[in-house]
Amino acid sequence: MEFSVEKAFEQLDSLTIDVQNSHDLTYLEGLAIVMHQMNGGQNEGITDKQKNKINDLAEMMDKEKGTSEQIRKTIQLALIKGMKGSTQPQHTITPDSVAMFIGYFIQKLMENKKQFRLFDPASGSANLLTAVMNQVEADVEGYGSEIDSTLIRLAVESANLQEQSIEFFHQDSLTPLLLEPVDVTIGDLPVGYYPDDVQAMKYELKAEEGHSYSHHLFIEQSLTYTKDGGYLLFLIPNFLFTSDQSEQLHNFLHKHTHIVSLLQLPLSMFASEKHAKSIFILQKKGPDTKAPKQALMAQLPSFKDADKTYHMLRKIDAWFKSESKE
Repeated sequence: MEFSVEKAFEQLDSLTIDVQNSHDLTYLEGLAIVMHQMNGGQNEGITDKQKNKINDLAEMMDKEKGTSEQIRKTIQLALIKGMKGSTQPQHTITPDSVAMFIGYFIQKLMENKKQFRLFDPASGSANLLTAVMNQVEADVEGYGSEIDSTLIRLAVESANLQEQSIEFFHQDSLTPLLLEPVDVTIGDLPVGYYPDDVQAMKYELKAEEGHSYSHHLFIEQSLTYTKDGGYLLFLIPNFLFTSDQSEQLHNFLHKHTHIVSLLQLPLSMFASEKHAKSIFILQKKGPDTKAPKQALMAQLPSFKDADKTYHMLRKIDAWFKSESKE
C-alpha cells in the first residue's frame, strides 16, 4: 500500500484526541505522548488499548514506507490543528511554501557541499528545520534550540519519527549555547521584547533604554554561532528596518554581514499588512568573503500561481549565475 498523509493524519488525530480527553491534557501534550509511544517510548497512564492503537499506526507508517517528508507533513497537520487559536505567540507554524523556498535557497548557497551543519535558534516544533533538512541533498547535521517544554518535546519526537539527526537544546536561546559555530543558520524570528534586561546587556544590539527587541538579539546570537563566511536565512517582520531601533540594527549588519537577499513574501499570506514578513538572507563576513555585486531584492508572487513562481525561480537562478561569474 502507498502511504497516505491524509489517512495517517486521521489516525494520529483520533489517537491524540483520545489521549487528550482521557488525561485532561492540551491537544499538543496529547500529540507528544502519542509520538513518544510511536518512537518506542513508555508513557505511564495510557491504556493497553491506546498503546496497541498507537503501535498499529507506527507499524502502518513503517510498512507503507512513509518518507521523512510525508511523516513531517502528517505531523504538521496535527501541529496546525493543535496551534489553532493558541494564545501563545510561539505556537505558530512556518508555512510549507516558505520552508520550501528557504530550502531551495540553501541548496543554491551550499551546492558544492556534501555535508554541512544547520542551526535553528528558535526551532519550536522543528517543522521548519526538518522541512529544510528533508529537502536538501547534502548530509545535514541539525541543531535546534527552544525554551518551550511542550514544543521541544514535539520537536524531539518529530525528528525521531523522521529519522533526522538533530541535537536539541532546551533553554533560552539568547543565553550561551554549547554549540560550535555552524555553516548555516535559519529561523522564523520571534518578534517582540526580550524580558531579561540583564542578559540583553551582553549584546551589542541591546536597547539604549527599556527592553531590547528579541528579534534583534536573535540575529546577533545567530551570527555568534555561525562560522565566518556562513549564511543566515531569517523570516523577518517587514517593519524590521523602520522600527525605533532600526538604525542601530542597520549599522550592526553593515559591520558584521553582507546582505545577500531580501525577498518580500506575498501579502495574501498574512492576516494584515502589519503581520507581513520577508525572507532575509545574510552572509557573515570573513577573511575571504565579499559582498554580492548586487543583492537580490524581489517581491515574491503568490505561491499558488505556479507560472509566476516558476519565473521567479528562474530569475533567482540567473542571479546566482551572474554572481558566480568573476
